[in-house]
This record gives sequence, structure tokens and C-alpha cells, in this order.
Amino acid sequence: MNEFDDARLEHPGLADDEGLRWLASAGARVRRMGLAEPLGQLARSDRPRGVLIVGPEARLIRALLEPVCPVPFMAWTGPALPAWVGPLDLVVIVDDEDPSSGVVDVGAESARRGATVLVAARANSLLAEVTSSSDTTLVPADETDPTASAFALVALLGQLGLGPTISLETVADAIDLVAEACSPLRDLSANPGKQLALELADRVPLIWGGTVLANRAGRRLGEAIRRATGVPALAADASELIAVLRGVERRDPFADPDDAPRAEPVVVLLDADKARGPQAQLAAALERHAEAVGVRVAPISTGGTDYRLADVEAYATLLAQSLYGAEYLRIGHGR
Repeated sequence: MNEFDDARLEHPGLADDEGLRWLASAGARVRRMGLAEPLGQLARSDRPRGVLIVGPEARLIRALLEPVCPVPFMAWTGPALPAWVGPLDLVVIVDDEDPSSGVVDVGAESARRGATVLVAARANSLLAEVTSSSDTTLVPADETDPTASAFALVALLGQLGLGPTISLETVADAIDLVAEACSPLRDLSANPGKQLALELADRVPLIWGGTVLANRAGRRLGEAIRRATGVPALAADASELIAVLRGVERRDPFADPDDAPRAEPVVVLLDADKARGPQAQLAAALERHAEAVGVRVAPISTGGTDYRLADVEAYATLLAQSLYGAEYLRIGHGR
């Protein structure tokens, strides 16, 4: 892999970078999902016995449902449908258009058993075809963006009294604000995405979130860094990261930087300032252990205590900031 060069982050042609353009249009994709007219019977007379969530953003939907869903639910990775799912249950599916993931098989089996199905997929997709029934509601997706699809499904679950009440427009606005701040036209000194890339460059990220959703965003950041650079970024519980930090040799602040190890750790904390109770104690412990061995801490936050965001908006903001950082990291490495 090429060495990281921050001069690449100021290249005048970055506005045409495919990865950055995809991130910049994330808000628009959420809006389009919000405007898509669901196909099928959305309302049902009775509350489902349980909810099964399937697909690439199943854990995100689960995290958003946890505080409010009045019935048992679980995120399911498959490949087979659980034996308990039947006509009294609701199956929520986000399509990934991956024939090997098992999502299509789970969808087909859900329809065969007579479960109510809520699915986000292209109207002409195989998943839409195999789940088509009088008990299925399809949210048409023009593009494969599992995160935008997940937000749209959560909004519909809110209408059914099974999830939080969210506004897809405000979620899209939150994403657009990050896109503006992280625009390739903004120089490094005023661009949080480029600054995060600098923090991560030539280091092994140890990632932790101060809330349930921040933790989920941290795992997405770890995946993005691994794809962008091949660096083994670790998003894990605080206890696991502390165990790693305990094994780090303390850095000599007076040593020649050229003699330092090539891939020293960096602790990335997402919304640690929003952590409360035991989570706040874990955040403080992570910072103490990092400081004890001279490891840098890179915070990512959705803002001060006077800037309140709904949970889904906070997640969208954290995720967008994180993905911009990973994208600029890729660019800085010339990949």
C-alpha cells in the first residue's frame, strides 16, 4: 500500500471521486426512500407476536427499535428462517442483492409460512418477486443503499407502533450537513473528514462508541477502514480495547519519530461525550489507558450538549462523518 500523503486530500479533481460523490448523495437517497410509495397492505388489525429483522442493516434497525418496540424482536443473520416464525409474526427485510447471503431464501420462506413481510428492495429484484403476496409490503428502492432502506423501514415501523417516530427529511438534512462540512472543496483545516483521515493515517484504529448507536456506527467505520486500506481496524467493547492497550509498549515522547513503529494504535471514540453512567466510566478508562501508553485519542462527536439530535439523526451524522474519514484515508493512500 502507498504511504499516506495528505497532499492527495487537496487535489483539485477530488470533486469527481466516485466514493466521495456516493457519500455526498446519501441524503438524497434517504429522501427518495421517504418519497417511495409502499406497495401492499401496510396496516394490520392485530399486533405481531414477534418481529424478525433480516439483511445488512438488521442490527441498526434492532438498535433503533430497542427503546420502544412493544413486542419481542431480533436481528437475524440466517441463512435459514427460525422455526418459530409463522403467520402471527412480522419479517422485516433489507435487500443486499447478494445471491450468497441467504436473504432471498429467508424472504421466500417467510412468505411461504404466511408471515407478514415488510421489505425494502428494487421492484424488479428477486427478493421482491419471492416475497410477493397479499401479506407483503414492498418499499421500492431505486438504488442499493441498505442504510437508506433501513431508515425507510424504521419510519414505517414507527407508523405501525413498532418503532420510533422519525422524519426521513430531518435525517437527510443531518447527512447533508456532514456532506457540506466534509466537501472535497473544503481545505484540510476546516474539514472534519480530512482531519479524521490524518488521525487514522499509518495507525491501527481501536474504535468504541459511547452509546448503542455510536457503537454500531463504530463497527461500520471499522468495516470501511478495512475495505479502504486493508488495515485491521478493531471496533469492539471497551474491555477488549483496554486489553489491547495494556499490551502496547509505552511510547517515548522524546524518541525520533522516524524510529517509531509504523502502525501504532489510535483510539477512536464516537460520541464518548454523550456516554452516561457505566458507559461514561468506560470512556474515561479508555482515555486513561491510551494516555498511559502515549496512544493518541481521536474523538468523533455529534456536537455539544446544547445541540440535541434524535437518535437516528445522531447515528446518521456519526456514520457520515466516519465514512468520509475512511474515504479520505483511502484517497490519502492513493487507492
